[in-house]
Amino acid sequence: MSDAPTIDDLRAPVETPADGIVSRAIYSDDDVRVVHFTFAPGQQLSDHTAPWPATLEVVEGEATITLADETVAATAGTWIHMPASLPHSVLAKTQVVLLLHLLKRGG
Repeated sequence: MSDAPTIDDLRAPVETPADGIVSRAIYSDDDVRVVHFTFAPGQQLSDHTAPWPATLEVVEGEATITLADETVAATAGTWIHMPASLPHSVLAKTQVVLLLHLLKRGG
């Protein structure tokens, strides 16, 4: 692991297929894994869970995010903390950019 800072432009254009989702890990160490997602409008990640607590931030766009039995109309600036094993899903209403932090030592 390097002591150098990691710098990334979260709003840099990402070529996203019209019917797809692009995800890329932008940072990972023993404590955290950070994943940048770009969704085309109408794309969905179906209900799933993560073994660690996580935070999710909407960087751009509008999405419907389901957290167990709660539905959130998320827009740019929405920030969500999810405990480990919480079922969640994402439906992009527009092109959406999300930033996910998996808190590997928080579980």
